[in-house]
Amino acid sequence: MFVREVCEGLMFELLVVGFLIILNGIFALSELAVVSARKARLEMLADRGIAGAHAGKFLSTVQIGITLVGIVAGAFSGATLGARMSEFLLNVGVRADISDIGGYVLVIAIITYLSVIIGELVPKHLALKNPERIACFIARPMNILSRVAAPAVWALDASTRGVFKLLGISTASESAITDEEILTIVAEAGNTGVIEEAERSMISGVIRLGDRTVRAVMTPRTEVEMVDIDEDGVSLKRKLISANHSCLPAFEGDRDNVIGVIMLRDMIEPMLASSLVVIRDHVRHAPVVPDTLDALAALKVLRDSDVPMALVHDEYGHFEGLLTPADILDAIAGAFASDEDQAEPEALRRESVAARWYCEAGRWVLAACRLDAGR
Repeated sequence: MFVREVCEGLMFELLVVGFLIILNGIFALSELAVVSARKARLEMLADRGIAGAHAGKFLSTVQIGITLVGIVAGAFSGATLGARMSEFLLNVGVRADISDIGGYVLVIAIITYLSVIIGELVPKHLALKNPERIACFIARPMNILSRVAAPAVWALDASTRGVFKLLGISTASESAITDEEILTIVAEAGNTGVIEEAERSMISGVIRLGDRTVRAVMTPRTEVEMVDIDEDGVSLKRKLISANHSCLPAFEGDRDNVIGVIMLRDMIEPMLASSLVVIRDHVRHAPVVPDTLDALAALKVLRDSDVPMALVHDEYGHFEGLLTPADILDAIAGAFASDEDQAEPEALRRESVAARWYCEAGRWVLAACRLDAGR
């Protein structure tokens, strides 16, 4: 009869401790969900009308709950369950010196195991799976609890700010995520097959683009094809025909004195119509950017420009090179192989074909002039 009463009392106390452990698990779930929830995703959920997404912070309330539950569970299990277990062991035939210590050791082992599994690991793993949804779900009851425990929450927050102030540390939260963390996430996504390797490389290139200057991505002046506006017509035609680019910078006198750029498509018609072409009339204005400007800011300059090119100058105003959309693309996706880099180029320009094209175009222009003169 006595053993039965002891067992019934022990079961009741175990239920109380089990309830406290489950309550601790709820608080642990809430704590990790709040800490892990991303602000941007919470704002997105709030825009979609998800309840709880606008809820305020309740981390202090959760900490109070975890601390109180831990203290109560420890005191209750040590003062009550330990004695009950020792008494139970003594009545089932265990020696008194062993039952006194064994009861407390057995209770501590069981409570610790259940607290770690049910009160910590399982809730925290659940919180990490979808922290934003869980934070929204538990926000309302935790906010109600925050209002009930408002004085204690205020005292804890004030004390925390006071300690930080004494240590000379700011309580303002720093950025939740850094470039390195983004690159780590992208690398993990690439390793697990969520994104392709090429996508991973380009995402990394975009992130690094903001940290690179124009000098790091531009085409240096030693590799730039340029046109002298004082060049004679025959030499100019020859240079434009053999040009590898559709947009060329034009200089006057000195190569440092770049006055703008010319577009090859603007030069075809006047060169076919007349042997005397005033190249200055076809020069377009190109924006000038310093070589220390970051590449993302330079990309905005290129988007706003009338020509797909920017002139890069150093701090003394000397011409250092060119920046084009192709340079930005190379920085993001990697350099593209040029004809000079290929052992077997995909296409060859044959001079006879180019000459035939210009002759045919010249004959059409001449015929049109004769028809116009006949009228």
